Amino acid sequence: MIGPRIIAGAWRGKVLAAPPGLATRPTAGRVRQALFDMLRHAPWAERDLLTDAIVLDVFAGSGALGLEALSRGAARAGFIESDAATAAAIAANIRACKAEGRARLIRADAVNPPPGEPHDLILLDPPYGQNLVPRAIAALAARGWITPGAVIAAELGREESLPEDIEPLGERVHGVARLAIWRQRPGG
Repeated sequence: MIGPRIIAGAWRGKVLAAPPGLATRPTAGRVRQALFDMLRHAPWAERDLLTDAIVLDVFAGSGALGLEALSRGAARAGFIESDAATAAAIAANIRACKAEGRARLIRADAVNPPPGEPHDLILLDPPYGQNLVPRAIAALAARGWITPGAVIAAELGREESLPEDIEPLGERVHGVARLAIWRQRPGG
């Protein structure tokens, strides 16, 4: 399987290694483009949300979301992935982009993560149909991974629910996928 391509920025056109097997579903290029357009040009954003951001790519798969953010000017990116073979693909993609100094791979379960450092942009692309976004956000917040007021962007199945008590800043539907972006409430 040919992996996803970086869409824009310093590594534009770079083909990433795809994790083996069917356990991952790489974010489609058009969905990734829509997500990054929303982050960069959103009317609700007081600034470009990518430049100098500290990004966390959760359920990282190939690492395409976090690497795309780095390519577009993020300062650093963490990649949370539990599967060994998938984590190996992310490590290879980090090396291929020569991003070792700005990227950190964390082998962990996103719904039971170790303690972490705060990130201001959280990108989630979990398997559909398992209600993982609310569970992961709660666990990551409790373990210190999310800065209060962080921007969170998730790709989830069209019918899946978002965490309770959030007000989406933006939403888009692309086929079976839905993108939702919101700001983490302090203490939430």
